[in-house]
Amino acid sequence: MSFRIDRIELFDLTLPLVEPFVISGGTMHERRSVIAVLHDGEGAVGYGESPPFELPFYSEETLAGARHLLSRVLAPRLLGQRFESPEAVDAALRIGVRGNPFARAALETAAWDLEADRRGTGLADLLAERLGRTSADTIPCGVALGIPPDRRVETLAGWVGEAVERGYRRVKIKVMRGWDAAPVAAARQALGASGLPLTVDANGGYDWPTDEPALRALDDAGLLYIEQPLAPDELIGHVELSRRCRTPICLDEALRDAGAARQVATLNGPRVWNLKVHRVGGLTETLRVWRVAAGFGATLWAGTMPESGIGSQAALAAASLPLFEFPSDLEPSARWFGEDRDVVELTMTGGGRMAVPRTSIRHLVDPGRFAAAARPLDIAS
Repeated sequence: MSFRIDRIELFDLTLPLVEPFVISGGTMHERRSVIAVLHDGEGAVGYGESPPFELPFYSEETLAGARHLLSRVLAPRLLGQRFESPEAVDAALRIGVRGNPFARAALETAAWDLEADRRGTGLADLLAERLGRTSADTIPCGVALGIPPDRRVETLAGWVGEAVERGYRRVKIKVMRGWDAAPVAAARQALGASGLPLTVDANGGYDWPTDEPALRALDDAGLLYIEQPLAPDELIGHVELSRRCRTPICLDEALRDAGAARQVATLNGPRVWNLKVHRVGGLTETLRVWRVAAGFGATLWAGTMPESGIGSQAALAAASLPLFEFPSDLEPSARWFGEDRDVVELTMTGGGRMAVPRTSIRHLVDPGRFAAAARPLDIAS
């Protein structure tokens, strides 16, 4: 069912965070992203989000670069063109563009949502259809806890206790050099008899092989996995570490695309993968990575940046697919932005699960909140 993109809107979306979020690479005080809205001229609408950070501490791509590429190159490329499928949009966005997955993901995921709106369904159903599988109705949620600004393990322990009370199905804490063994011990104690799995995420903050002793020390902490301990391009180091540790190593930033996934499989590397839809460039590439994971026997879970409730719909749809066995990083909107602030409100049951929508995003967006938080951007003619 082909479609023509008759109109494109871009918006700069700003949502203040209820508290600073600190990882090994930097600190966020607000969440800014670019929202893409596609119109087909027949009344259907598709929403997508580009959520790179403003500074390049997570990836080389930045929000300013994504904004420029979207408004000056990518959006004009699609405007007025007819496409047979979202996959065809993905192919068009790649011509002459190396990398820049976050920018491409805004328009690519919006194209998937446009198809969903045209067909009266949701993103999860479209993805499952492409794979010949069935998507889940709900997904388990895990909490991602940053490094306390006061660097006190007592503060972290309090956060972990609150996460247990709220019903999360997994607890993840951020670690870095000098903030690892003691925080893990404090988190483990705070979990008590809850039985919740504990994981750590270094966001590539350790060096290989210099920091191997510190990472090996975490091997006795009873962790579900150790996420992205080394730099994104340190693929061999991750493979070696996965062979020396009993605790599974999880790839995040290193899993750039299906090509990187194939290299991991060829090297018989780590088999736990954090699949972030926007980091790999959208849902078409997500399906490619999924197929590699299926052949390799990898276990997946859905990560977030975190995005707004708009961008989170792509991650939520991916998390509903088979192979996504571990709890995702999808959390209630109130956790990040406060009550009644997100443009699409995400909620979690007391049992730590989130419902998977069966409708397109435009039916979920709060128009008043969106108008208050979004500023229109110009698109080159």
